[in-house]
Amino acid sequence: MSFASLQTMAPAGFARRWVMHGVRWVMTLTWAACAFMSVAQAAPKTAAVRAWITTTDQVHLLASAPAQAFGKRAALDLDIEVDAQQRFQTMVGFGANITDASAWLIQQRMSPTQRKALLDDLFGKPPGIGLSFTRLTIGASDFSRSHYSLDDVPAGESDFAMERFSIEPMRADVLPVVHEAQRINPALQIMASPWSAPAWMKSSGSLVRGTLRPEAYGAFAAYLGKFADAMQAEGLPLFALTLQNEPHFEPEDYPGMRLMPTARAQLIAEHVGPLLARRAQPVKLLDWDHNWDEFNAPLEVLADPRANRFVAGVAWHCYGGEVSAQSKVHAAYPDKETYFTECSGGQWKPHWRETLPWFMRHLIIGTTRGWAKGVLLWNIALDENHGPHLGGCKDCRGVVTIDSRSGAVTRNFDYYALAHASRFVRPGAVRIGSTGELDGLESVAFQNTDDQSIALIVLNGASRTRKFSISFRSQRFHHAMEAASVATFVWAGRPE
Repeated sequence: MSFASLQTMAPAGFARRWVMHGVRWVMTLTWAACAFMSVAQAAPKTAAVRAWITTTDQVHLLASAPAQAFGKRAALDLDIEVDAQQRFQTMVGFGANITDASAWLIQQRMSPTQRKALLDDLFGKPPGIGLSFTRLTIGASDFSRSHYSLDDVPAGESDFAMERFSIEPMRADVLPVVHEAQRINPALQIMASPWSAPAWMKSSGSLVRGTLRPEAYGAFAAYLGKFADAMQAEGLPLFALTLQNEPHFEPEDYPGMRLMPTARAQLIAEHVGPLLARRAQPVKLLDWDHNWDEFNAPLEVLADPRANRFVAGVAWHCYGGEVSAQSKVHAAYPDKETYFTECSGGQWKPHWRETLPWFMRHLIIGTTRGWAKGVLLWNIALDENHGPHLGGCKDCRGVVTIDSRSGAVTRNFDYYALAHASRFVRPGAVRIGSTGELDGLESVAFQNTDDQSIALIVLNGASRTRKFSISFRSQRFHHAMEAASVATFVWAGRPE
């Protein structure tokens, strides 16, 4: 009802003036209340903090904890300071490899309902864990049901014209799973790595063992280019390629190929680099894709100026050495990106209390503090018998285990290690400053670019409960964490 209509309805004289005065008073109070609310909304608010925790007794598995709030509290002896003014690498994301074995289990050993539920959980928004990065094998790995390349020909023949190249072996399982993952998470970034060149290109004449023959360098570059083109045509464009998985290792019972630094530098400078540079859709080329213990190997490739200009970054595995190798190479070549592309858990370390902290310390916190823009674990799924596989690792563990008879899913601690990052650190987030190792406490912090929220991941790797404070912009809250537990804290990070 309008103010004019109230004037008309009121009686003459004093009563009418009283009504008018009353209405004006009500309107004045209403305006004042709105103004107060507007000022209150614009004023700085105490940041609410949400937390999710995982304990190695499995009582809490990515479980929501009571909310807390920053306030004018004193710093404790153990104080983790988060500094959004310190900004480091921009994140591509977290994920795992979709191997042939993983895709076959998901596509052939799960019902449509089970498959949808698993992929929604792995790649979807919360309550899904939001995986946004994956890696495919170009041809077979040890986690394939047969050994093959994408250009196999009869023994004694060759195919330098690439007339027999085909991604047909990927159509039954791998491509449907990747398409569905991409549908669920359109931000999904896909990279790929060959375990071996086709046998006819190699010194061994076999997918197993051997190196690339120099006369096949151009053909191998064309092979990688064909794969990139085929994936582009599938609507699954590649984000990055590595030249060779684990190039200093020749496995005895599954595809592999030795490529030493001098050979890689020549191959990159004269063949693969120029070919990828000519593509309308750019694909990053990453060197190494092997362990931390031989960090001089990628340094040797990067020292070659002809190869250096085509190499976007370096990819790392966990099976030897220390994560600090990543920072050493980054310090030498700060313009090159860093990615962590493979690490597997397995039955050799089956205990939560021992292995979850190791995963968090090295693979989530260590790799990202060591400049990794993307972090990948190995098989996204394996079955109850640690396969299927043909050669290679006989007791590896997937991020999840799929029962090959029933399709039932078990989420392993690999899943929870990933989830503590992937669910809260979105693609495009920037790593920001946070206190490093602190008497058993280790942390890494990120700021998301879409809503400016802060995600702080903390590991209590000590053997006892630790009480500590977390500081942000001169305010703090206090928290206690059980021994060998993990927490992710999230709060609004917009400027005050």
